[in-house]
Amino acid sequence: MAISLRRRGPSKFQQAADGSMTLLEHVRELRNRLFFASLGIVAGLIVGFIISGWVFDILKEPYCGLASSWSVNAAGDRVCNFVVLGVGDQLLLRLKIALWVGLIIGAPVWLYQLWAFIAPGLHRHERKWAYVFVGIAAPLFIGGAVLAYFVVKHSLAFIQEAGILGVTTQLEVGAYIGFITNMLLLFGAGFEFPLVLLMLNFTGVASAKRLLSWWRVVVFLAFAFAAVATPDPGPFGMTLLAACMSLLYFMAVGVAFLNDRRKGRGRELYAGLDDDELSPLDDRLDPIGAGDRIDAPAPVGGPEPVSRPLPLDTRYDDMT
Repeated sequence: MAISLRRRGPSKFQQAADGSMTLLEHVRELRNRLFFASLGIVAGLIVGFIISGWVFDILKEPYCGLASSWSVNAAGDRVCNFVVLGVGDQLLLRLKIALWVGLIIGAPVWLYQLWAFIAPGLHRHERKWAYVFVGIAAPLFIGGAVLAYFVVKHSLAFIQEAGILGVTTQLEVGAYIGFITNMLLLFGAGFEFPLVLLMLNFTGVASAKRLLSWWRVVVFLAFAFAAVATPDPGPFGMTLLAACMSLLYFMAVGVAFLNDRRKGRGRELYAGLDDDELSPLDDRLDPIGAGDRIDAPAPVGGPEPVSRPLPLDTRYDDMT
């Protein structure tokens, strides 16, 4: 007898999409997705722990690029050193860097598991737009992080020159890594702002003209967000972040105009009329014909006789 290797019955994706999967099966699938996602993060954490030294050398480059960060050691060599206050700060810092690197390296795994759990609940066109937005979000975040990396060097130079010491200084290593990672995350998150506007336009919530009418509020909020959220006390970082967010806003509005033109928005019946202008009405009078004849109602028949009830001794209730 031949053995068939084909899978019989609907797949997990089809069961979740058509609603035939039970609640217990959903919970079991979520558990499996979280397990495989954690395996990807752990694998990335191991790789991140191995290459954490190389990543730290990249992160410290803006600090070591300043002349005020170098000092002469006992052997007479110029070195770029940090200040370490706690006994376990170096190990904790390496674990922190390894965790960040592990999340980035394991992103394809845990993002796929997250998407595989959410995708069955979306329509086909919604999944298509999700692919597009994710494909745009990743380069935008990377571009913001790269820009923040170069901004940190200028920010540190301004801070060192504007400080009261004006001599060779050494920063605490944990505070410096926290400062540069926060700058990378904030710039990356700020560059995702135009995607929110594009989602509002592509879903039909706001037109391109409506988005453009918000430009004063958007520019003000961009500078307010950059001033409050950026840990850089100098004006260079926050100004550059706000300027980039404003530029991305106008680029998103331009894409929204192209999308409205493609879908024909703004060409509705009353689109060319002012608010105080009368709308065109159709004054043509169509003749109304005679209605159909209604027949007289038929008489209702009388009720049928009810059968005689059984004696009490032959009946049973719901307890006997």
